[in-house]
Amino acid sequence: MPAEATTRPELVPLGPGAHDLIHFSLVVAGFALLAHFLRTWHSTGEVSARYRPAVLASLAVTGVAFLSYVYLVLEFDQGYDLREGVYQPNAEALNTLVPRYMDWAVTVPLLMVEFLAVSAVVGAAARRTRFTLVGLAFLMILTGFIGAAVQEDGTSRTALIAWGVVSSAFYAALHVVLIRVLRRSRGAMGAQAYTSYRNATILLLSVWGWYPIAYALQVWFGGQWWTVTIQVGFSAADIAAKVGFGALIHKVAKLRTAEEVEAGSTTHPEEVWISSVRFSEGVQPVLKGVLGPDHHDHHGGRVDPAGDPGHH
Repeated sequence: MPAEATTRPELVPLGPGAHDLIHFSLVVAGFALLAHFLRTWHSTGEVSARYRPAVLASLAVTGVAFLSYVYLVLEFDQGYDLREGVYQPNAEALNTLVPRYMDWAVTVPLLMVEFLAVSAVVGAAARRTRFTLVGLAFLMILTGFIGAAVQEDGTSRTALIAWGVVSSAFYAALHVVLIRVLRRSRGAMGAQAYTSYRNATILLLSVWGWYPIAYALQVWFGGQWWTVTIQVGFSAADIAAKVGFGALIHKVAKLRTAEEVEAGSTTHPEEVWISSVRFSEGVQPVLKGVLGPDHHDHHGGRVDPAGDPGHH
């Protein structure tokens, strides 16, 4: 039977190798988030207005997460003092793990907004589902944070287990709602879009599996290499859940845009390309309903409502 008290992973002394591994993972995660943010920023126009909220949510997710990692790197650099070949934690070391929960309290609900924005759930049903997903996501993070850092300063195994169970209940409920949204969307999108949407869901739910495992590690295990496992695992999971998931959702948004342009239900000024394959032509909104499907201006000029090419 384990003792009641446990040592928080960020307060464990680290050898140089362990310290460098954690530092490496933090910097790489920050760079990956920044790269995705910049790529998404410059590709906002690749999707139609209907699916643009997904792109904006992804921007917010990676923007917040990048700033979080900048803070984590700075605090990690200041949180340990090298004495006799060992990095000893100081008061700043507490800020090398706790800020992750603050990041997740914002970014995980935003991931739910991103997920729902490309689904087939619309109108009042979308508003209800979004409220449910955002609420469950926030409560999942908040209750985990209380057990890991607040109650008895995160050193009570009993509190960790109790709040971990509560957080897991919200975690399970999220799975149910996300899978329902996925199933409801199956008939409303093409096969390629649905496959990417399904893959995004599988990726997110699979990666999320690491977080309760890492939470449980601090209940039963201690030592520098468990701290390394938790920190490096969190960094890798954040890359997968924010960058990998975001890339797949962006692909779904582009595929759904192309489907609707080809069906004539929407317009999009740019051609839609994915992996060097063109999925739809560019259709200018001003021309919708003016030209017939076989009417083209081969000279590239503007076509006015009378059907005459304008002057260049």
